[in-house]
Amino acid sequence: MKKAPPAAARAQPKGAKDPADARLAGRIHPVIIYPFRQPNGYSDLEQLYRLVARLDADKQKYARPITVIDRKTHYAMEANEEFLKFRENTVARHSDILDAWCVDTCQMWYCGLGKAFESGGPEDVYWLIPGHFNYGTPIGQEVLGRLHDLPEIILELKQDVCIGEIATDHNNSKQLIDDYGTFALLYNWFPAAAQEIRQFTERPRSEFFAVCHSFLGDVLRQRWYAYEQTVVMLLQAVFSSKRISRFFVGNISDLPEGRESFSSALQQVERTERVLKSIWREKNQTTASWTEQYRVLEGQSEQIRRTAAVILKNLLS
Repeated sequence: MKKAPPAAARAQPKGAKDPADARLAGRIHPVIIYPFRQPNGYSDLEQLYRLVARLDADKQKYARPITVIDRKTHYAMEANEEFLKFRENTVARHSDILDAWCVDTCQMWYCGLGKAFESGGPEDVYWLIPGHFNYGTPIGQEVLGRLHDLPEIILELKQDVCIGEIATDHNNSKQLIDDYGTFALLYNWFPAAAQEIRQFTERPRSEFFAVCHSFLGDVLRQRWYAYEQTVVMLLQAVFSSKRISRFFVGNISDLPEGRESFSSALQQVERTERVLKSIWREKNQTTASWTEQYRVLEGQSEQIRRTAAVILKNLLS
């Protein structure tokens, strides 16, 4: 595993190309994931699409942005004049809209990144931008002002994948889910890979990331999961010794009340477990003793999930 220099420092390794040269070597493809559930107001989306407009105007550095809109979102809002006007006058003006029927947001990623990949080149970078965060707040606008650094790290430092980390404290619901659910389960199913991943990020489920052309091609050709695809990509990166970086996004949130409900937290833990179990079986089912190993790990995994449920119930209820 090749460990990248600290991304937040923006330092270039010895012999690195000038950033201007890096920009000429490849273009950045922004892929915006429109909120699965339409927000009550448009202040956050208006700020986001001001950024998208700037990206769209810089033709040399950025490919035409793609916005993925789930058809369920569209049909839920098809009679809403404000939504239709925003879609036509703002979203379609500054990006190509990809309408798709998707199970969840991770499948929206698959559609958008796949479409961008098909028009990209070997030196290009693909930048996922989730649309459901509080970009309209002062902190959100500050984040938008520096978010372009995330894909530029890939170009300048020649990385394969860069994960954006949201700032949280130890009582934040996302932190609790990752501590007692995601990482606990990762250490059970893939202990060595979990140690590698934790060297690079505390947010293995982050929705902010950028990925280089070759690695995106690798992951698109493998099984894609409708849930927790960032965790899957990080595991694939570790398994194939890819170069991972992190980028500090800031104290931005997608939670209107500032915390997950217990029901939502439990659902996230349960689906993470399902994904990890599936990946483990795919990697190990050719070994003679895999069923015995799986039975042991599954029992341990159930204990971890039950413990996480008790802790999250006490802390989030």
